[in-house]
This record gives sequence, structure tokens and C-alpha cells, in this order.
Amino acid sequence: MDRMKSSIQQVPNPIPKGLIRRTGANSLEIEKENFERSQAVSINKAINTQEVAVKEKHARTCILGTHHEKGAHTFWAAVNRLPLSSNAVLCWKFCHVFHKLLRDGHPNVIKDSMRNKADLCDMSRMWGHLSEGYGKLCSIYLKLLITKMEFHVKNPRFPGNLQMTDKQLEEAGENDVNNFFQITVEMFDYLECELTLFLGVFSSLDMSRSVSVTAAGQCRLAPLIQVILDCSHLYDYTVKLLFKLHSCLPADTLQGHRDRFLEQFKKLKSLFYRSSNLQYFKRLIQIPQLSENPPNFLRASALSEHISPVVVIPLEASSPESEHVVETEELVDTDVPVQTLSLSKQSTESRFDDVFGTSSSSDPFNFNSQNGMYKDDRDCLIGQLTRELHALKEELESFKMESSRLCQSLRSRVSELEAELAEQSHLRQQALGEGEFLRAELEDLRRVKEDTEKEQRSLTEIERKAQANEQRYTKLKEKYTALVQSHADLLRKNAEVTRQMTVARAAQDEVDSVRREMQEKVKAAEEDVHLREKEQEEQLGTLQKEMQASRAELDRLKETVTSSQQSSEALSSQVSALEAEKSGLAETLVRKEAELAGLGEELQRVQRSLASERESSVKVAENLQNQLNEKESREQALESQLVAARWAALGGALEEAERIVRDSLARLEDPAHISCTSSADYLVSRTEAALQCVDRLQAARDVYVSNSTDVAEMLRAVAQFGHQLSDTIMQGGATSHMLAVEQADSLAEDVKACGAEALELLGRLKEQGTLGAADGTMLRAVLGRIKTTAEDLRPRGLELQQGELGDLVEQEMSATSAAVESAAVRIEEMLNKSRAVDTGVKMEVNERILASCTELMQAIKVLVLASKDLQRDIVESGRGAASMKEFYAKNSRWTEGLISASKAVGWGATVMVDAADLVVQGNGKFEELMVCSHEIAASTAQLVAASKVKADKDSGNLARLQQASRGVTQATAGVVASTKSGKSQIEETDTMDFSSMTLTQIKRQEMDSQVRVLELETRLQRERERLGELRKKHYELAGVAEGWEEEQSTG
Repeated sequence: MDRMKSSIQQVPNPIPKGLIRRTGANSLEIEKENFERSQAVSINKAINTQEVAVKEKHARTCILGTHHEKGAHTFWAAVNRLPLSSNAVLCWKFCHVFHKLLRDGHPNVIKDSMRNKADLCDMSRMWGHLSEGYGKLCSIYLKLLITKMEFHVKNPRFPGNLQMTDKQLEEAGENDVNNFFQITVEMFDYLECELTLFLGVFSSLDMSRSVSVTAAGQCRLAPLIQVILDCSHLYDYTVKLLFKLHSCLPADTLQGHRDRFLEQFKKLKSLFYRSSNLQYFKRLIQIPQLSENPPNFLRASALSEHISPVVVIPLEASSPESEHVVETEELVDTDVPVQTLSLSKQSTESRFDDVFGTSSSSDPFNFNSQNGMYKDDRDCLIGQLTRELHALKEELESFKMESSRLCQSLRSRVSELEAELAEQSHLRQQALGEGEFLRAELEDLRRVKEDTEKEQRSLTEIERKAQANEQRYTKLKEKYTALVQSHADLLRKNAEVTRQMTVARAAQDEVDSVRREMQEKVKAAEEDVHLREKEQEEQLGTLQKEMQASRAELDRLKETVTSSQQSSEALSSQVSALEAEKSGLAETLVRKEAELAGLGEELQRVQRSLASERESSVKVAENLQNQLNEKESREQALESQLVAARWAALGGALEEAERIVRDSLARLEDPAHISCTSSADYLVSRTEAALQCVDRLQAARDVYVSNSTDVAEMLRAVAQFGHQLSDTIMQGGATSHMLAVEQADSLAEDVKACGAEALELLGRLKEQGTLGAADGTMLRAVLGRIKTTAEDLRPRGLELQQGELGDLVEQEMSATSAAVESAAVRIEEMLNKSRAVDTGVKMEVNERILASCTELMQAIKVLVLASKDLQRDIVESGRGAASMKEFYAKNSRWTEGLISASKAVGWGATVMVDAADLVVQGNGKFEELMVCSHEIAASTAQLVAASKVKADKDSGNLARLQQASRGVTQATAGVVASTKSGKSQIEETDTMDFSSMTLTQIKRQEMDSQVRVLELETRLQRERERLGELRKKHYELAGVAEGWEEEQSTG
């Protein structure tokens, strides 16, 4: 319910008064009002404060509306009443819909929208004060839309959706390299704005969550579909334009373009890859992937390898046009009561007139005109009743009109509420769908969480069981060790008890033997007594003493026997105790043995598990060993394939080199080649390069023979050899066309012999048997003859003596430095003068332009100094003669090129300062300043090219010269940018407000504009023809200065 209330309150935009239908309008006005009403409803539905993506059906209705009215007046009439500056989400959705209109709407949308450019700029600056959320995104998006409008206004050949063929792209530049250069810079700015919005949206989202399935995330991601469509076309056109610029301009001049393209290529590739992984884009758009490496613009053939990125949008299953029809029918239905009411009003009036008559002059009750008779009381009553009747009729008419107006307003309000109710119902259904989706996702997450918890619990249980088993095994091991120890102790105790029992038994046996012995002695004594008593009864008296002694001895023996018996009884009790202890120990031993048996079984089980684990480990080790063996076999097979592939690659390179050389020999016989000419100096340079390639090929051949795996250098050497030999053959044939017949035939024969020797050398290199014996001696000899012939054909200096060239080079370089210094001083003076005189925007523009000019002069100064240092290195490196003058005289053509380039740089600096002076004073043109800066860039590029022709590629001064050249390029771009910015600030923008003009005035203005367009086109064509003639004349004069006519005359 809250959402419904918020949606009802979210559109504070009432229907404009201009869109409210007027009573009594004709059918065309009714149709126009119905169209404007349907457009207002669609715009309010598409642009609202809800943080959801714009519905495609509402946006499509707005697009169809622009084609219906051939413009965007209705769109802006409705948008201007929206509070775009107070609600960031509303502004964001407006930018999305406006972007769609610029791309797919009527072409006049761009023209109609330029009137609101100032408001869009102010809104962008206002939202730019916010550092996060939709505010920052709105500021970036508005800048992008402004850039897009400016681009299409400046380049009207580009449609809003940027879909063009290669022919149309070629025609957009009008075959002028300056136009292509400018279009490329503008495309870079355009693509930079697109990438900035791309990065801003991604940085504002939390990519760690599934933001693409939420309504808020889709609201931010939806406009990126339009950005992806624009970026794919801009990237494709930029690549093609850069290849065309590299075919017309030096590579150093375009170094800034290549650096900027490389930076944008990396960003666009990363953003395309991140976007293709989002679930939201997978069902709406098929995003292309860029190549792994950027195109190589220094190689013209790389254009054929470029694949244009194509964005595919699948067809939608449903069309939103049904809702549009329903809305239109509902809006049309509101007209029916008005028409019906007017008809009923007319019928009521007719019926009243039929009953009471009309109130015209033919009223039969009007007697004022009948014979001048006076009215009586009855006539007065009739007149009074007639007037009251008319008053009542007027009151009835006003009441009916008020009732119809109220009914109409109520019906419109009901229609609005029904539309809002339908929208709320749709939102409710969408919310229910999202709720169901979120519930399903929540259930999935819960199931995943439960599964994870179960797995965690099972893992914990397994870990606990493993830990318990480990502890149990440790305890069993300790218990087993204790049992083994106790068993050993018991065995020792048993041995000790057995020994004690053996000793006790031995003592008992000894006591028994003593007892038996004493008993035997007693028996023997008793027998002796009886015998002696019988035998010595007579001797009783004599033997009484012996008898007493014997009795005493017998007593002693009895005491001994008694003590022996007591000791025997003690030993018996001790033996009994030992027997009881032995039985207890035996029982304990039995128990321990049972426990030991259980532990032994547990130990066996553990040993069996360890054995099974050991077997599985052995099997795993065997599998790994088998895999290792298979990998080694595969590596051997791959090594053999790699060797074959290396030889195949080398053979392919050699065949390609043969094809190139044969093609160049065949083109020598082509009649179209007769018109081609070349200079002797260039042929000398090409011959020297070919000799270096032959030496490099021989060195690479030696390395490959010693190590067959190092084939990379051999491939590079073969490719360079083929191209250099082909170039030498072509330039030799072109040079022969400028010579006399005998010299031309001799040079042509040498060129053909060079091609034959090159083919023979390549043929020997193709065979493995003759690869090691291949030698380029004959080819070097033929190239030497061609070089000698070309050196004999080189012209001498035209206007100067050899001794004067060296002095003239120094003078021109010094004059160039002085001109640059003087220009910098003049610019500083103009800057001080401007600060003292000008104020406000003019002072700001002058300061920015003069500051960029000062930076350009400083960069040119650094370039001239680096060129001087490089020329000094060239002279001192030993390539020339002993002295500087002799070196300049020997290389007169190169010296004259240096002189011409330095003159051009000094002249360009002076002209640019004059142009800047006029611009600051308000009498010059900004375009003249931009042309001067471009001319200086070209002159410095010529000076760099002339300076580094004879320089060592590893020279430090050459690197500094190239760095200074890039600095000049950047400073030139800064001058152009500051000039454009100043021009846009100073010049007033024509708002083209035609609202107060009549149809005749507009037609007159249209005819005047057509006349001016035709006049300007005629002037443009004349200026282009004049520019072509000037370039031809400049080429002729430059040829005279360089000695081309002398070469033709000597030929």
C-alpha cells in the first residue's frame, strides 16, 4: 500500500495546458491532442522516481512519437516540467530515455535538443557536486549526452545509432587527411566519455553480490546497453581511421593517437569482459570480446586481420504496443461524451425551437415591426416570459457546459487513476515475481546452507572420530606397551618365585634327608642300645656314663630335630603363601594374556588397515608413475612435432619470401610499372638495407645450424630478407625508368640477376642437405654492383658549392633557434599586454591560448637542440668524411633536406605568433591558429625524419629527439584544444528559436539558408581545388629544390 501511495505521488507533473483538449476542436487537433496525451503518459511512466529499469515499451512509445511528429518538441515539453534537479533517480532515468531517443529517434531529435544544451550543462555541473550515488553518475551521463549531441552536430553524416558502412565512413572525411585527423580526435573524446560512464557505474556497484538480479542494480546497469552499442561502433571506426591516417602521415606524428588508443583499448576490453559475466546482460545482449592484442597500425596489412565487434540484441517475445493501443483507446473514449453532449445540446435546441419558435426577427410575437402598433399588457407579459425563457436557456447551457467540463475532468482523472492503478498492479505483479524469485533463491540458499552445515557436521564428526581413533590408538599403544612391560615383569617375578620354590624344595629335601638320616640314626642307636643292653647288661655299670652321654647327645639330637621340624613348618607355610601368590599371579597372567590377545587382534586390525593403505599408496604411486611415463612420451611426441613445426614454419617463411621476390620480378614486366620512378639516393639506401639483411640471414643461418631450436631469429631474418630484396628490386626497376637506354638496361639486368640470386639462395635454404652450405656471396656481389651504379647516378648540389653547405646548415639551425626564441618573447609580451587590457572570459581564453603557444615554442626549442646534438653525433660517428663540411657536401641531398625542414620550422613559428597576435586582438581567426599549429607539427616531423635518417638507432640523442618530437605533438594538440575551447566560450550559441515566426517568415528564412548553404559549398569546392593546386605547385618547387629535375635530365 505504501508503494502504491508513493507511486501515485511520484509524478508531480500535471498535463501541460497546451496538451489539454480545447472544446470544439476539429479532428486534426483532436488527433494531435490524443497523441500528445499518450506521449505525456508514456514519458511519465518511463521517467519516474522508482529505482527500477526503464521499461522498453514506454521508451519505444517515446521513440515512435519522435518519428510521428518528426522531432522532439512534445518530449521536451513534458520533460521540462519534471523535477530533474531535485531527484537523482528521476534524472538518471531521463538520461537513459534521452540516450535512446538520440540513438533510435528521428534525426531531428538532435537538432531540437540542442536548444536545451545550456540547461543540461547547468544540471551536469549541479549534480557534479555530489561525490557518490546517482548524483555523480547523472553528472557523467549528462556530459556524455552533451558530447554525443556536439559530435553529431559537427559530423552530420554520422547517424545517431552510429551505424555506417565503410564507404559512408570514407565519405565522412571527404578524402581530406585533416578531416580524418579531426574526426579521430573527436571519436577519442566521445569514447572517453562512454568509458568514464562505464567505469562510474561499475565502481558504484558492489560486485561481490549478485547486483544484476536486483531492481536497483538493473536500474544502474540498463543504460550500459546503449553505451555498449556506441562503444562497439566507435572502436571499429577508430581502428579503421587510424589505419588510414598511418597510410597518409608519418608514424611519429600519430604517436599520441596510438598511445591514447592503447589506453582506451585496455579499458574497453576489460569492461566488455566484466559485462559479459553479468547475468543481467546475458539475457538481453550478446557482448563481443576484443582481440587479445591491439592492432599494429605500423603494419598496413594488419587491417585485414581486424574483426569488427558486433553486438547482438535478441528479439523480444512481447511487444509493448498493445498497451499503447489501450491507452490511446482510453484517451479517445474521453472525447465521446463531449461530442455526444454537443449533439444532445443541438438536438435540445432544435426541439425547443420547434415547440416555442426561434428568437430571430421572424418571431410572430414581435409586434414592434408591425405597422407601429403599441404593445398591450399581454404583449409585455409575452416579452417578459420570452426574456426569462432565454435567460433560463442560457443558464441551462452554462450548467450543461460546466457539467460536461466536470465530467471530462473526472473522466481524465479516472483514466489517470486507472493508468496508475494498472501501473501499480504491474508493479505489484513484478514485486510478487521478484518476491517469488527471492524466496526461491532464499530456499536455495537455505538448502545450500543446510547441506553445508550437514557437510560441516559430518566433517566435524569424521574429524572427531579420527581424533578419537587416534587417541584410542595412542592409548592402546601405551596400554600395549604397559602390558608388555608388566608381562615382562611378571615373567621375571615368575622366574624369581620358581627359583625361590626350587630353593625351598631343595631345603625341604635336605630337611627330609636329615630327618630320615636322624631317624635311621635313632633306629640304629636304639638297636645299638638294645644290643648293648643285652650284650652289656653286665657292663651296665661301666657303660652308665657312656649311656648318659649318649642320652645327652640324644637330647641334643631331639632338640635339633624339633628345631628342624619347626623350620620345616615355617618353610611349608612360606611355600603355601608362595603357592597362593603363584596362583594369583597365574590368574593375573591369564587376564593379561587375554587382554594381550585382544590388543594383538586390534594391532593386527590396525596393521591390516596400514597394509591396505600402503597398498593403495603403492597403487597411487604406480598410477602417478604411469602418468609420468605417459607425460614423458607425450613430451617426446610434442618435441618431435615441434621440430617438424619449426621446419614447416621455416619452409613456409622461405616460400613466402620466394613468392614476394617472384612477385617483384613479375611486376618489373608489368606495363603499369613503367610509370613508377625513384631516386638514386633512395635506391642506395634500399641496397644498403638489403646487404644488411643478407648478413643477418647468414648469421641467423649459422645460429640455426648450430642450434635447431632457435628458429625465431631465422624466421625474422627470412621475412626481412624477402621484403628488403623485393623493395630493392622494385626501386631498382623504378630508378631504371629515369635513365638512358644503356644505363637502364644495365641496371635492369643487375636487378633481375639480384632476384635470381635471391631465389637460388632461398632454394638452397629450403633443403636440409644444402642448408649449411648456402652462401650469399654472389648475391652480395650483385647488390654491390647495383649500389655502385646508384651512387654514380646521385646528383650534385644545385645552388651551393660543397664548401657552403656545412655553413648553411649551421646558419639555418641558428636562425630557427633565434626565430623560436623571438616567438616565445613575443608571446610573453602579448600575454602581459592581454592581462593588462582584457578581463573576464576574453582574458581567460587569451591566457590559455598563449600559454599553450608558449609550451609549443618551448617544445620546438627542445626539438631543435636535440636535432643539433644528433647531427653532431652523425658527423662525429665516422660515417661521413673527416670534417663537417666535407660530410655535409658528400651527403648533399640529406643536407638540403635538413635546411628545408629547419626553414619550415622557423617560418611556421613566426606565422603562428602573428596568428596568435591577431586572435588576441580580436581580428584573427581561431581556425588559422589551429592550421598554423598543425603546420608546425608537420614541419617538426619533417625535421625529425631528416635528422634520424643517418642516425644510429641505439643513439641516446636519437631517443631524446623522438621524445622531443612527441612533446611537440602533445603541445600541438594542447594548442588545438585550447583554441577550440576558447572559440566555444567566446562565440555565442544560436538558440534558433523560431517560435515567434510565421509560416511565411520561416519559409523565407529556409530559402535564405539554402542559398547560403549552396554559396558555402561552392566556396568550399573552390578552396579545395585551390588547395590541391597549391600542393601540386609546392611539390614541384620542392622537387626543383631537391634536384629531381636534374635527375630526370641526367636520366
